[in-house]
Amino acid sequence: MKIREAKKEDFVVVFKLIKALWSYNEYEYDNTYKTYCKILEEENSFAYVVEDETEIVGFCHGDYFPTLWMCGDTCYLSGIITRDDQRRKGVGTFMMDYIKKMAKEKKSKAIILDSGMPRTGAHEFYQRYGFEKSCYGFELAI
Repeated sequence: MKIREAKKEDFVVVFKLIKALWSYNEYEYDNTYKTYCKILEEENSFAYVVEDETEIVGFCHGDYFPTLWMCGDTCYLSGIITRDDQRRKGVGTFMMDYIKKMAKEKKSKAIILDSGMPRTGAHEFYQRYGFEKSCYGFELAI
C-alpha cells in the first residue's frame, strides 16, 4: 500500500467511496466535485488516497485549525473511508497512522472526528486505534 495526496482525477473513484460511506445522504456529482476540489485547494485542508498495487482502496480528508479548548492546533478528520472489500486488511490503520504522523508534524494537540451513530463497526475501529469517546456531536442543517 501507498498513500499520496488526492488529485482531481481521483474523484471518480473517491465519489463512489463517499456515496458508500454516507449512504443516508443524496450526492449530486457536480456539487460534490466542487467541494472536493475546494478541499484540495484549501491551505489548511488535506486529502489523501491509499492505493494497493493497482487501485484506490481508501480515502481520507480533513483540516487543521486552532481551538481554544485545546489551546493549540487540532486535526479534524472529516472522513476516512475504506472500500468495502478492503476492510479489516489494514487500510484504515495505514491511513490513520499517516494522519497521526502528519498531525504531529503540524504540532496538532489532537486528532478529532465525528462518526454517525449507526456506524458501530467504525466506532470499534476508532476505539481499537486509541480514540476515546469525548462528546456528543450535533448538527443543524440550514
